[in-house]
Amino acid sequence: MNVQESFNKFIKDSKRVLKVARKPDTSEYLEFAKITAIGVLIVGAIGFVMVLIGQLIGL
Repeated sequence: MNVQESFNKFIKDSKRVLKVARKPDTSEYLEFAKITAIGVLIVGAIGFVMVLIGQLIGL
C-alpha cells in the first residue's frame, strides 16, 4: 500500500467516524465533567500524599 492509498483510506475512515459521531447532550457533558474532576482530584491527592510522605521522611 503506497502513501496515496493510505491517505485515501485515512480520509474514508475519518468521514465514517464523523458521520457516526454526535454532540453530547447536557447530562452526558456533566457526567463526563464530574468523572474528569474526580480523576483530577484523585491524582492530586495521590501526589499530595507522596510529597507529604517525602517531606516527613526527609527526601
